[in-house]
Amino acid sequence: MTTPDFVVSSLQNPRVKQVVKYRKRADRDEDDRLLIEGFRELRRALDNRYPVLEIFYCPDLFQGVNEPALLDRAREAGAELIACSALVFRKMAYRDRPEGLLALAPQIRLTPADLALGPTPLLLVAESIEKPGNLGAILRSADAAGADAVLVCDPTTDINNPNTVRASIGTLFSLPVARASSDEAREWLQSRGIQTIAASPHAQYEYTQVDFRLPSAIIVGAEQIGLSNTWISAANHPVRIPMLGQADSLNVANAATILLYEAVRQRREGGGVA
Repeated sequence: MTTPDFVVSSLQNPRVKQVVKYRKRADRDEDDRLLIEGFRELRRALDNRYPVLEIFYCPDLFQGVNEPALLDRAREAGAELIACSALVFRKMAYRDRPEGLLALAPQIRLTPADLALGPTPLLLVAESIEKPGNLGAILRSADAAGADAVLVCDPTTDINNPNTVRASIGTLFSLPVARASSDEAREWLQSRGIQTIAASPHAQYEYTQVDFRLPSAIIVGAEQIGLSNTWISAANHPVRIPMLGQADSLNVANAATILLYEAVRQRREGGGVA
């Protein structure tokens, strides 16, 4: 069994109070902290060498037998281990059914200038996404499709929201995620010769009619209002996904997945447009 660096058993412990404060974005931002809760999420952070600073853990809440080995890995990577009682852990936990692992790490604060890209990158741009669950699902799809990076533009939800981490199942740490305004992102993409493919239900062409083998950025926006004019007016290729039933739109994460996997299909098969 893992030997902790500290043991916390009181709800009044200052460390406990500080973690509880991090439920508020202002406090997370002020201290540059990101909460990582859950086994899969923490494992993915460690797999990608994301700097984990502290881990609060409660063996009574573990869901399996692999948690001690994960804690040992975290300690080797420099994390401080803090054992807690179940009562204390539940006080700090973000989830209704906590798994006994809660880590603190620095926030993700990349900009487009931090991204290193190859000659034919595939990027996903998500504009004004409102819900952490949707943003997390978009990150999962981008990771699964092998995208080189995700740009989050004019966000109404926080990249560093614990629910974004949870919904992404830790893929927030497996690919670069940068933040910028839509104007900044558009100018950055143009300066690098990356074509923009904007999802719009009003576009003339279907998404299969675009060549995704070129350096490409897929642009998706919030479901209720869609993409801003920044992208619609400047996109190289506005495209639509055919809607054959009565619904007039898809969930933004589903739309992003369809477009990403069309890029995967073309790039693997080398066949270009359908």
